[in-house]
Amino acid sequence: MNILTKFAVAAVAAAALFAAPAAQASDQTELISRADRTVDHLKSDPAFSVAARMIHRAKAVLIVPRLVKGGFIFGAEGGDGVLLKRSGRSWSSPAFYSMGSASFGLQIGLEQAELVFIIMTDRALKGIQRSEFKLGAGAGITVVTLSSAAEGATSGQGGDMVVWASGTGAYGGLTFNGSIIKARDSLNDEFYGTESVSMILANRVRNKAAGHLQRNLATVW
Repeated sequence: MNILTKFAVAAVAAAALFAAPAAQASDQTELISRADRTVDHLKSDPAFSVAARMIHRAKAVLIVPRLVKGGFIFGAEGGDGVLLKRSGRSWSSPAFYSMGSASFGLQIGLEQAELVFIIMTDRALKGIQRSEFKLGAGAGITVVTLSSAAEGATSGQGGDMVVWASGTGAYGGLTFNGSIIKARDSLNDEFYGTESVSMILANRVRNKAAGHLQRNLATVW
């Protein structure tokens, strides 16, 4: 490798290093845009009327625009998402989260899905706000699908978290036992200048790039 080639390689490496924060911020904006589209897809789903009634009573929502089966987080399944807390008739700034599991029980043939977790109880919201939260019987948090919740609503039963999933038949094998939900501190810090999920959900920090998602979700009311 001659000296000019070495210089070019070093220059590319340096440029990538200095461009990393900007690229990361772009990734966060893209994640918010995809979450915004997921809200649109929820609105067009036949189950939207049931979902809307639950969102009206929800404490928060966790939107995962793309849950991928395999090859994510050390070979497990997972995806990134955003958590927004209800504030009257509006919604907080979105805090960045990731979700991972050895298996989400996605139906055979379903490689990815969009998810909206409708968080119905304070204990579920407090659990998710912890640095790392594992779903399952040990956590004392019940997670049910939107179809199950619709049936349970008539008998007075319900879950701490109700999940809507995109895709025909997606509910068939959808399970979340053992799934881990964790705040993405680095993404939050890069986007807002703080890692504090509490500050973000209290709207003490804001970023105008999240405004359309907040307004879109508010129309579900």
